[in-house]
Amino acid sequence: MNARRYDFDHPLDRRNTCSLKWDFCQKVLGVPDVIPMWVADMDFPAPPEVVEAVKKRAEHGAYGYPLVPDSFWTSIINWMKNRHNWEIKRGWLTRAPGVVPSLNICVQTYTCPGDKIIVQSPVYYPFFSAVENNGRRIVKNPLIYKDNRWQMDLADLRRKIDGRTRMLILCSPHNPVGRVWSREELEELAEIIITNDLLLVSDEIHEEHVYRGYKHLPIASLSPEIANRTITLTAASKAFNIAGLTTSIVIIPNEKLLNLYNIQTENLGLTTGNIFGLVALEAAYGQGQAWIEQLVEYLEGNMEFARRFFEERLPEIKFLKPEGTYLALLDCRSFGLPQPELNDFFLKKARVYFDQGPIFGEELEGFERMNLACPRQLLTEALQRIEKAVTELRSS
Repeated sequence: MNARRYDFDHPLDRRNTCSLKWDFCQKVLGVPDVIPMWVADMDFPAPPEVVEAVKKRAEHGAYGYPLVPDSFWTSIINWMKNRHNWEIKRGWLTRAPGVVPSLNICVQTYTCPGDKIIVQSPVYYPFFSAVENNGRRIVKNPLIYKDNRWQMDLADLRRKIDGRTRMLILCSPHNPVGRVWSREELEELAEIIITNDLLLVSDEIHEEHVYRGYKHLPIASLSPEIANRTITLTAASKAFNIAGLTTSIVIIPNEKLLNLYNIQTENLGLTTGNIFGLVALEAAYGQGQAWIEQLVEYLEGNMEFARRFFEERLPEIKFLKPEGTYLALLDCRSFGLPQPELNDFFLKKARVYFDQGPIFGEELEGFERMNLACPRQLLTEALQRIEKAVTELRSS
C-alpha cells in the first residue's frame, strides 16, 4: 500500500484570522499587502490526522478541565524512541504551556538573582529576556562564523565560567543560525557542563526539521552524566504547526530537578492543560510520521529553491542555507544600510517582512531572518518582490 501523500503546495489564506504572523504588519505596523516571513510558524495546515482529532474532541461540546491520559505520555515516549533513538521514561516527563514559559520557570527554579547564565548568541531572543527579566546576569558565549558555518567557541566558554555561573541555555537545532550540532560538538559541551557542575537547559523544539546529511541528537541522550543535569524543552508545536494550542514537553531525568520544576509550576498556577493541545500532540506524535517526513522534504526543496534564486538573481544577498529549522539567515551587509533602513527596505519597498538580525544578538547586524515554511508559490512571489526592489535600488 502506498503511503498517503500530503499537499504542501495549496495556498492557505490566513489573513484576518487573528494570526500574529499575517495580521501584524497591517494592524500594528500599518503596512498593507505584506508577505510575512518572520515569526516561526508555518503557512501549512496541521496534519489532517491532527485536525480530525481536534474536531472529534470539539464535537463533544464540553471543554472542562482535562486529565492527561496515559496515551499522551506513551505517544511522546514512542516518538522520541522512533525518531531520535532516545529511550525516555514516563517518570522523566512533565507538561508546560510552551517552551518560553519553561525557560523562565527553569531560570526561576534552578538559579538565584544575580547568578550568571550563559547564552550562545546570536540566539532566539527570549533566551535573553528569560535571564534578564528574572534578575539574573547574561554571560554571552558568542558563536563564531568560520568556514561558512556557525560554530561554538568552546575555548571562550571555558574562560567565561566562574563561581557564579549556574546554567547554560542551549539551542539545538539552533535558531536562527540553522546549525544541527554534531556529536563531537555536543560531547565537548557536555564535558564542560559536567566538569564545571552546571545545569543545562536545552531548547530542542526544532528537532524535527533536519535536512539530509544531518541528524538531531538530544544532548541528554549522550550519557547518564549529562542527562542528570539536563532539562530538555521541546514540543510538537513547531513541527506540526500547533503552537496556538500552548502545549509543550519538559524532559528531566533527574528526579530532584523534576520535583523542583513541578513545584514551581504549581506555585505559578500552570498545572491545567489545554484540552485541544493534549489531543493535538497525541495525534501528531501518534500518526504524524509520514506527514513530517514529507514536510521536511518539501522544506528542503524550498531552501534549495531560495538558495539558487539568491545566487543567480540576487548575489548582493548571501543566503545561509540551514542544516535544520525552517529559518534561514540573509546576509545583507553588502547594501551598507543601517539596520533600520534595511528593515524598512524589505518591509516598505519589497513588501516582505522578516525578523531583523540584531534582535538575536549584535553579531547579526546587517542580517535578516527569513521563514521559508510556506507553499512554494508564496515563496516565489516573495523572492520576486525582493528582486524587483533590489533592481530599483541598483538603478537609484
